[in-house]
Amino acid sequence: MPARRSLLRSASALVAATLILPTAAWADEPTPVIATFSILGDIVERIGGDHVTVTTLVGRNGDAHVYQPTPQAARAVSEADILFMNGLEFEGWLERLSEAAAFDGSLVVATKGIEPIAFEEHDDHDDHGEEHAEHGNDHGDREDEHAGHDHGAFDPHAWLSPKLAVTYADNITAALAQADPEHAAIFYENRAGFVAELEALDAEINAMMTALPEERRIVVTSHDAFQYFARDYGLTFEAPQGLSTDSEASAQDVAQLIEQMREQNISAVFVENIADSRLLEQIANETGATLGGTLYPGALSEPDGPAATYLDLMRHNATTLSQALGS
Repeated sequence: MPARRSLLRSASALVAATLILPTAAWADEPTPVIATFSILGDIVERIGGDHVTVTTLVGRNGDAHVYQPTPQAARAVSEADILFMNGLEFEGWLERLSEAAAFDGSLVVATKGIEPIAFEEHDDHDDHGEEHAEHGNDHGDREDEHAGHDHGAFDPHAWLSPKLAVTYADNITAALAQADPEHAAIFYENRAGFVAELEALDAEINAMMTALPEERRIVVTSHDAFQYFARDYGLTFEAPQGLSTDSEASAQDVAQLIEQMREQNISAVFVENIADSRLLEQIANETGATLGGTLYPGALSEPDGPAATYLDLMRHNATTLSQALGS
């Protein structure tokens, strides 16, 4: 009889444990979040770890400048607790998407607190920056109601500075900790590890760029995305297109760039994974410059590619520039 009572007690305990498992599992469900593009999504995943489920709207090798939201994207946004965006008018399509999705979660601007670089477009580009200049860094909080894929008065590509990526990590960590305080310590621990890697990467890139001769620090790329990188590491970037890959390069801009390359003996141009390479190939042919490689300014590569993560992307870009310009 005692053996039977013991068996019954064990069975009851097993049933009770089984009954509470779904509740415990449900309570530890990852927080569903949205990131607008792949680089931002990677940083969110790095901070959130297993405690977030990240859906990225503009995926790997995708161009956020020309992105067109889909019904599937609206569904994903409607189900998310947090929506992470870059801000600085990078996502001109996001306000319409969030309204269509009736998004009622938390909107987090990853560039909050960053002092952006002002952008002065060429006279023949579509420039609507001046009318927004007084808004400062509030661009991410309210996209202009008629904005499409063009940018305004500031360069939004702040992630191309590892120093500024620390601010991205800070804003992401604070938002996740507020949404899921139970795992806040894990988020801050993940942030600390990520920031340590950013600082090491910054030193590594600085060493590579400092080693370049002064006369070989002019870089020609497809569109004007590298101003933060240029400021950090003492380079000059030239591009036939403006801040957006959706803008058209004028014949005058292309002719001026070709003339500059000939005068300054610029020997290499760099294509981008998110931009059509034909114009750069034409410029290379007309100037005798070589194609120095592919840069990744706004999207990760596929997982088996050279820019599978944000840290990989930055290291690949710097290494590609160093090898082409230093030789």
